[in-house]
Amino acid sequence: MFKNIDKVIEVITPLVHARGDELVDIEYVKENNQNYLRIYVDREPNGIDIDEIATLSESVSEQLDLINPDPLPDPYILELSSPGVERPIKTEADWCKAKNDYVHVGLYKKINGQKSYEGTLLDYDMDKIILEIKIKTQQKKIAIPHNMIANIRFAIKF
Repeated sequence: MFKNIDKVIEVITPLVHARGDELVDIEYVKENNQNYLRIYVDREPNGIDIDEIATLSESVSEQLDLINPDPLPDPYILELSSPGVERPIKTEADWCKAKNDYVHVGLYKKINGQKSYEGTLLDYDMDKIILEIKIKTQQKKIAIPHNMIANIRFAIKF
């Protein structure tokens, strides 16, 4: 992550929390020769709507302009949005919410011939997660070491 992003997080977190929202993620990336500051926010229990995001975006933009020295001196585009239903699981709060929920797990290497799994996250600890998956008509539990997980996100069960 960009080294000065901590200052951005420090400034915007109180704004987000004052509204009862959650700062889910923040990223500063360069795409097609353009810098983007992407801030993902959410609100429990039903999510955040576009009008609330627009209002928050104005407040965040104003606060970012006041930071001196500017932690992001190069021109950038500010994007605020909801992380969506299939948001990544990153923080301890995300892990707590994900327990007993349906998730998608992408792996660095195959386990039992598969490089991804979807199922219910039954448990997790520092070393592994326990996922209940469905194979044909049977439920099976699988332990996946954390160091094998490339990404994990909430998923929609069809």
